[in-house]
Amino acid sequence: MSEVESGEPAPIKKYSTYSVSVDPAQDDRATEIKMCSFARPHMRAFHYSWWGFFIAFFIWFAIAPLLSEIKETLKLSKEEVWTSSITGVAGTIFMRFMLGPLCDKYGARIPFCIILCTASIPTAMTGLVESATGLAILRLFIGIAGSTFVMCQYWSSRMFAKEVVGTANAITAGWGNLGGGVTQLVMGSALFPLFKVIYGDDENGTEKAWRTVSVIPAVVAFASGIMILTTADDCPKGDYKEMKKLGTMAEVSASNSFRAGAMNLNTWLLFLQYACCFGVELTMNNAAALYFKEEFDQSTESAAAIASIFGWMNLFARGVGGFCSDKANAKLGMRGRLLVQTIFLAAEGALVLIFAGSSSLAGAIIIMIFFSMFVQAAEGSSYGIVPYVDPPNTGSIAGIIGAGGNSGAVGFGLGFRQLDYKEAFYLMG
Repeated sequence: MSEVESGEPAPIKKYSTYSVSVDPAQDDRATEIKMCSFARPHMRAFHYSWWGFFIAFFIWFAIAPLLSEIKETLKLSKEEVWTSSITGVAGTIFMRFMLGPLCDKYGARIPFCIILCTASIPTAMTGLVESATGLAILRLFIGIAGSTFVMCQYWSSRMFAKEVVGTANAITAGWGNLGGGVTQLVMGSALFPLFKVIYGDDENGTEKAWRTVSVIPAVVAFASGIMILTTADDCPKGDYKEMKKLGTMAEVSASNSFRAGAMNLNTWLLFLQYACCFGVELTMNNAAALYFKEEFDQSTESAAAIASIFGWMNLFARGVGGFCSDKANAKLGMRGRLLVQTIFLAAEGALVLIFAGSSSLAGAIIIMIFFSMFVQAAEGSSYGIVPYVDPPNTGSIAGIIGAGGNSGAVGFGLGFRQLDYKEAFYLMG
């Protein structure tokens, strides 16, 4: 019906038609996911969400498969290596708290670009490290890349309706988390050996290889940040800045948004639950390659390849968690989402304990695969719940809960720093 026929002004929005079905009652959020579409605004944001988080995760853990070589070159102790791993995941805790309210105020696109471009700089400077302190400080600053998770989840929550938001959040986060597995494989088993070949005639070729290889993902991350800023939209109806100018969106106070999210008890319950799934994944990203090299006498390249399997489960497992959450919600409402998450967390904990007792390489790999699947599924089910805790303050709540994952990784990392592997795995389980 036209403006003349209805007597009401037509809504002001950037796009008059969309490539997906939308629900006007949910602010033009999409009610379907067209995976093969790259159209603006919904599906462009969908693909940029997972890709931005993927490349952020890639540079965040690009150094992990190289740690055994760095440890040898710099003569580091186990405690010093784990201190750097702890600072790497701790560095993003504050950023996740801060970026949630900023997403509510400015949208996901601008913070996404700023963080990717900023984190790419210390990534490119990996080769300048000369001491344990330098390594810890470097990883602290690279760690801000992990805060892009907040933008990833806020953006997909802003673009997709309740019918599919659990699945959309789980897929974008899962494919983003996949960067943790791909970086193990690409950096440890492909680029690092390639750079060793390039420096083959040099007596310090191995050292030069790990000192220069991180420049490549740094350049990709910087370019990705610029692409996200210039070729996407904040929400279905356009960009926040223009919408505020046109009066179609109210100004949001970042401090009020954070206060409302932080005062909700459910936010902190999910904070603890997320510490027990995403915190486990971050810890495994730091520990797996070292564990398989030291406990099963694998080479740097083969240990990295084995460790990458854990991250590769993100290709589908986190999406399955979100899908199960949506289906359970359709039948049982929010109680269904909570039930699904409880089952996934319990299964994850049991499999960690079994993994800790594995004495054969083949057995450890098989158990790790199933262990990883339930870790990712639990993460997916978590963010099937987040958009409904307090919808107007989703950004702040997503940021706080996301920080829970990093807080869990810090706690588990301290366990691995002080205990042997078996005891640390039992503690985590």
